[in-house]
Amino acid sequence: MSEQLRYYSTNRHLDDIPGIAPFRETVSFREALLMGQAPDEGLFMPERIPTLPAGAFRALKGATYADAAMLVAWAFLAGEIAEQTLRAIIDDAYSFEVPLENVFARKYIMRLDQGPTASFKDFAARMMARLMSAFSDPGKRLNVLVATSGDTGSAVGDAFKGVEGIDVTILYPRGEVSGRQKKQLDTIGGNVRAVSVDGKFDDCQDLVKQAFSDPDFASFNLTSANSINFGRILPQIVYFVWAWAQLSRDGEPAIFSVPSGNFGDALGCEYARRMGLPVEKLVMPTNENNEVPRFLETGVYEKVSPSRSCLSNAMNVGHPSNLARLFDLYDGTVDRTGIVHRIPNLDEMRKHIYSVSISDRETTKTIKRIYDQYRVLLEPHGAVGWRGLEVYLELTGDVPLCISLETAHPAKFPDNIRELLGINPDLPQSMKDIDERSGDPVLLTNDYGKFRKYLQQNLRVAD
Repeated sequence: MSEQLRYYSTNRHLDDIPGIAPFRETVSFREALLMGQAPDEGLFMPERIPTLPAGAFRALKGATYADAAMLVAWAFLAGEIAEQTLRAIIDDAYSFEVPLENVFARKYIMRLDQGPTASFKDFAARMMARLMSAFSDPGKRLNVLVATSGDTGSAVGDAFKGVEGIDVTILYPRGEVSGRQKKQLDTIGGNVRAVSVDGKFDDCQDLVKQAFSDPDFASFNLTSANSINFGRILPQIVYFVWAWAQLSRDGEPAIFSVPSGNFGDALGCEYARRMGLPVEKLVMPTNENNEVPRFLETGVYEKVSPSRSCLSNAMNVGHPSNLARLFDLYDGTVDRTGIVHRIPNLDEMRKHIYSVSISDRETTKTIKRIYDQYRVLLEPHGAVGWRGLEVYLELTGDVPLCISLETAHPAKFPDNIRELLGINPDLPQSMKDIDERSGDPVLLTNDYGKFRKYLQQNLRVAD
C-alpha cells in the first residue's frame, strides 16, 4: 500500500487561549473519521492535498459517477484501505443518477437531489457510513452525533439506518425545518433517533460540539457525521470533478456556484481546485446570513448571532464550522466560537472565491423567473446558488461553462413552490410514501445539561 496521508487540527497553533489545549499530533484518516473533530475542538485537515494530472480528470468524460468517486477517494485513502474494498463501498453508495440540466447556452444545473432522501447530503452520508462501518472496531458501538439545519440529518439517518454497530442521534431546530424535512427526520427509527431542539441550528451544533469536548463522554465512542468530520468533505470533492469532466471542452475551466451554509460543499470545490481541477472561480452565495460575503468584502469577520431564518433553511448558519478549514487553507485561523486568531490571505481568497448574500425576496423572484423563462424548477437553496452565479456574471462578464448546484428536491418545499408557481412538484420515488410515515422525535430545550443527561441515559458503548 501507498504512504498514508496524515491529518492535523486547525487549532494546532492556538497557544495561550483559555479552554484550548492545542492538538499538535497528526492522525490517520481512520482516526480522523472515527474521532469526528480534534481533541482541541479544531477540525482535521490533510497535511497535503493530493494532486492529479489534467489527463486523469479528462479521462472521466463519459465515465460513471462511481468512477470519479474512486479516482478522488483513492488519492486520499491509498494506504489505509484495500482498493477493491473501497471500490465496493463506492459502487454501493452511488446507485442513482446525477443529472446535469442545461438551462441556456452552457449554463447548467447539477441536480444533487436524486438520492434516497432527495438531497445532496446523500452523496457524502452514504459513502461516509460505509467507510465508518469498514473502519470501526468490532464489538464497540460507535455513537454518531449530528446537528442538522434541514437535509443532513435525514441523509445521515438513511445512510446509517441498520448499519451494524452504529447508533445515530440527530438534533434539529424545532421551528426551522420544512414539514417534509421534519417528517423524514422523525420517521427513520431503528438505530437512528431524532431530537427536536427548541433553538436554532447553531444551538444544535454547539450542543454536539460540547458533547465532543466533554471528558465524561471519552469512553462513549462519539463521532460526527456533520461536515466537521473530514469523512463528509472527501465525498463532496467528487461532484465537481465529475461534472467538469462531462461538460468541459478541451480542458477549459468552469465556474461553480455552490449555495452555502456550513460551507462543506464549497470546501469540496476548493479541494478539487487544489487537486488540479480547472476551476475558474468558486462562487459561494449565502442567504441573509451574510457573515462570509461581508468578511470577503471588508476583511472583518463577525458571526451572525442568532442566525437569520430564511426560506433556504438548510443555510441558516451564523458561523459556519468549515470556515475553520477555509481559513486554514489560506493561512488563517478561526475557532469554533467565531474568534479570528489569524486573518487569512485575503488577496488570495478573493482571487479564487466570490461570495454574495441573496435575500429571500431575490430567492423567490429567481424561482419564478427561471421557471417562467426556462421551465427549470428550483427550490430555495438552488435559487440562491443560481442567483449568486448571475450576480457574479453581471459583475465580471460572461464565462462559457458555468455549473450551479441544486442541493435539494423541490418537492421538499411544496408550499413555497405552490405559492410561487401554482404547481405541486412531483415527489421523487424516494419520497412517495413520506406523508404516510409516522414517528415522533425526542423534545429537548436548548440546555446542554439536559442534552448531556439524555445522552448518558441512551447511548450504548458495546454490542
